[in-house]
Amino acid sequence: MDIFHLQYNEISIFIFMLIRTGVILFMMPFFSSRVIPVPVKAGLALVITLVLFPAERSNVESVPGTLWEMAGMVAGELFVGMILGILVHVFFEGIHMMGQLAGVETGFSIANVIDPQSGSQTSVLANMAYLISLVLFLILNGHHIIINAIRESFAIIQPGTVSLNRQVFEEMLKRSGDIFIIAVKIGAPVIAAILFIQVAFGLITRLIPQMNIMIVAFPLQIGVGLLFFGISLNGMERFMERYLGSLGGMLTNMMMLMKG
Repeated sequence: MDIFHLQYNEISIFIFMLIRTGVILFMMPFFSSRVIPVPVKAGLALVITLVLFPAERSNVESVPGTLWEMAGMVAGELFVGMILGILVHVFFEGIHMMGQLAGVETGFSIANVIDPQSGSQTSVLANMAYLISLVLFLILNGHHIIINAIRESFAIIQPGTVSLNRQVFEEMLKRSGDIFIIAVKIGAPVIAAILFIQVAFGLITRLIPQMNIMIVAFPLQIGVGLLFFGISLNGMERFMERYLGSLGGMLTNMMMLMKG
């Protein structure tokens, strides 16, 4: 590809592809971290676009000539990137919520740390669970699924043909609700264990009111909570494998809904 003899239409197509690729990468787990410099993210988006451009530029029939039509195409590319990025983030937000619930139940929410991904304060257990999920995502080649989805997106949704219909928003609402389901399923062992401990100590308090239950309950709650939190993390790998097994189809289905 001779970049010095590109036509105006080809340059416009390249810019549209770069916008979509950049938005998807900037919203991806790990790549969205503030630890990674913005120039590195932009450079990676540029490299991926350069690789995909020779094969995918033929999918775009024409480029509009008016400013408003160009702005509409840019907005469409932004929406495609954001929707696909949000779908990938659903599982990780569920993991983060599971860690927050475990932190609150065990008492670790008192001591928060800075999350390197968002730069905000979060529970120690939530931060640990989130980082472990990122490692599993990379080990299980989840980034390959993302790159393949970016490639397929240009074949399914040509720039300027995005359709944000009712089905798209209904699917997004459904997937957003999965955050709570994922958090409860993965965190069920630690949540149930702490609940039973609290019920047991509540009964002991009623039966033996002279006993200072806080002295015994707090360290036991932490110990049991950490034990069952480890059990929850042990089962997270199976959830990640199932999630990655359905991620490609979920992204393709969403792209088909957005196809104009």
